[in-house]
Amino acid sequence: MSNAIQWVRSLIFIVISYFLMLVIAIVFLPWALFDRRGAFAAAHAWCKWVRWSARWMVGLNTEIRGTPPTGEVLIVGKHQSFLDIILIYSAVPRGKFIMKKELIWAPIVGQYGKMMGCIAVDRGKRGAAIRKMVAEVNAGRRDPGQLIIFPQGTRVEPGDKKPYKIGSAVLYGEMGTDCVPVACNVGMFWPAHGIMRRKGTAVVEFLPVIKPGLGTKEFMATLEETIETHSEKLMAEARTQLSR
Repeated sequence: MSNAIQWVRSLIFIVISYFLMLVIAIVFLPWALFDRRGAFAAAHAWCKWVRWSARWMVGLNTEIRGTPPTGEVLIVGKHQSFLDIILIYSAVPRGKFIMKKELIWAPIVGQYGKMMGCIAVDRGKRGAAIRKMVAEVNAGRRDPGQLIIFPQGTRVEPGDKKPYKIGSAVLYGEMGTDCVPVACNVGMFWPAHGIMRRKGTAVVEFLPVIKPGLGTKEFMATLEETIETHSEKLMAEARTQLSR
């Protein structure tokens, strides 16, 4: 019975969250159309509401550890569900994502993504996608912010293994800025698919900076070891919570 109740509460939470996304998008649209700050403000308002409502509607607390960056950096994060996007974005002032081009056509998300300066790429054309990322990053230096990329290119369920792709290393080399790895355990509570949202504390952790200057192989090895090691520790914490 308790699982059934939690599922119903989760469904209500999801419906209200997406309804509020629409409301906030409409309210902030006049500002966002003329000033990119309006788009950032809308996204932050929705992320803040989701985190607050998840706590009392489904018993899901969220925690951000480490020091979120505020300057122009490359953020490379573990991606398990929509919740890590929400938490990472809520923690930085001017986040913009490398995202698959299909999302550009998604209602609200696509339109606001363009206004915030997100970069859409075709994952099926790897070489062209990397060139596009680099060109748009270089062109966007007039508008500094925190460029966010998920190195495995898709959501990866806890326990699954998928390779880290070269795109993050190319951006790291081209940008010449600090890289901030991010670990998480959010998929243990908010899965990539399905309705159920589980009680507990979902964590996103900003890890020590990887300074510019590493070669591609060294960067990729350091990045993967750092993110995977810390994500495993966070997921072990989550398993302890869920077993109670």
